[in-house]
Amino acid sequence: MRTALVTGSAGFIGFFTAQALMRAGWRVVGLDAMTDYYDVTLKERRRAMLRQAPDYIDIEARLETSGTLLDLFRTHRFEAVIHLAAQAGVRHSIEAPRSYMKANLVGTLELLEAARAFPPLHMLLASTSSAYGANTVMPYVETDKTDHQMSFYAATKKAMENMAHSYSHLYGLPITMFRFFTVYGPWGRPDMAHFKFTKSILNGDPIDVYNHGQMQRDFTYINDLTAAILELVDVAPGETPVEGDSLSPVAPHRIVNIGNGAPVQLMDFISAIETACDREAIKNFHDMQPGDVPSTYADVSLLNRLIGQRPNTPIQEGINAFVKWYRDYHRL
Repeated sequence: MRTALVTGSAGFIGFFTAQALMRAGWRVVGLDAMTDYYDVTLKERRRAMLRQAPDYIDIEARLETSGTLLDLFRTHRFEAVIHLAAQAGVRHSIEAPRSYMKANLVGTLELLEAARAFPPLHMLLASTSSAYGANTVMPYVETDKTDHQMSFYAATKKAMENMAHSYSHLYGLPITMFRFFTVYGPWGRPDMAHFKFTKSILNGDPIDVYNHGQMQRDFTYINDLTAAILELVDVAPGETPVEGDSLSPVAPHRIVNIGNGAPVQLMDFISAIETACDREAIKNFHDMQPGDVPSTYADVSLLNRLIGQRPNTPIQEGINAFVKWYRDYHRL
């Protein structure tokens, strides 16, 4: 049985990724610090479900604690490492930048050092669409220049990409960097827009709509995302690029967008939630928030060339599934 490390396993994406790996026959070592950036009860519920699986090993620890990851790598000799643990949130990075430095940079350094000592066959590290920053030409392509991040969160993720590239070059570590595009779905993070909108609409409270609704996002349903991750585990970067590849010329290091490839207007997204909730939102319109960008749109051509075409869940279908989960979870 193959063994994978999933960091951030009690988080939204980590939880679904760990489940997908185990369904595919992997043993999963899940590491999570159980931080209180959002309601820890939600993380505990996710972790409790993972712990029920016989092929799941649960570790509660911080990435940045020296020696923790080295001991794990020594013990388990992972074939795959999927690094999803991070301090998330664009706006929170304005308020608490040091937490991003510790988790996203120091934590990733500890991971890379452990991998240098005990190399896995493939490392897959989560970056973000926010790395594209001030770029205005869309759709975003992995080979675009990305020098102007708009938030400290995005800056730490871009720095992670560069750190990973240096280790890939120096030590021959095969590394794939994911750039995720606005992931949503059941068991999602409470700080995400779909969670906040649904809660407010069902409670009859107003919702805040930024940039006066003139925004669009490439919303990616969680099951589509994890299906892509699972396929990419067995597509480690090598020496031979594919058409339009982002493969480094000096290292087995590749950047891959994972998105829906079809952006949705914010007002249409809100309309989908209104439909699923069967009630209209009370909308308060505001200017753009600091650090945010008006649009994201992924070119997923490289992803499709690497793993083939994959399902793209329509926005109403995905929102319906989320709202059903939300009502069930909160017994509404």
